Amino acid sequence: MDVDDLRHFKNEFFAGHESPLTPVQRARFTGLRYFDIEPGMRFEAVLERPATSEYEDIQTSDGQVQHLPRAGMLRFAIDAKPIGLVAYEQGHDLFIPFRDATSGSETYGSGRYVEAHRLGGDRYEIDFNAAYNPYCAYNEDWSCPLPPRENWLDVPIRAGELSFH
Repeated sequence: MDVDDLRHFKNEFFAGHESPLTPVQRARFTGLRYFDIEPGMRFEAVLERPATSEYEDIQTSDGQVQHLPRAGMLRFAIDAKPIGLVAYEQGHDLFIPFRDATSGSETYGSGRYVEAHRLGGDRYEIDFNAAYNPYCAYNEDWSCPLPPRENWLDVPIRAGELSFH
């Protein structure tokens, strides 16, 4: 599914009764906001796996802890700056919670999520145009994993979903 299709599907889902929006929010919902699609925000990354399988305790938005299986560190570069993001196992893809220099201004303050899709071996594609807000960005009744400190980037990722409000 390409990014435009993904955004259309998500808007339809959010307008429905099973979305994370409250009934009041759904009544006023006209669609999510996104950065324009930026081809330069798609990267191929190499996964550096840990020596042993491990679970990490990840803080959540409501003060609880989730135990996520750490897949390893994805390595790539943005504007020639080396980047490493901790990734967690999620079926065939990898789950990456992250914050960046837009968090709290243009995008949700606690961070966003993106998936890395397997290309083969330990190579993955990360397309930040598909970055999205956790459900707790829309409704505080949801509990969402927060990005670990290792995934706080000092570069702006101007791709994907913008703040909801």
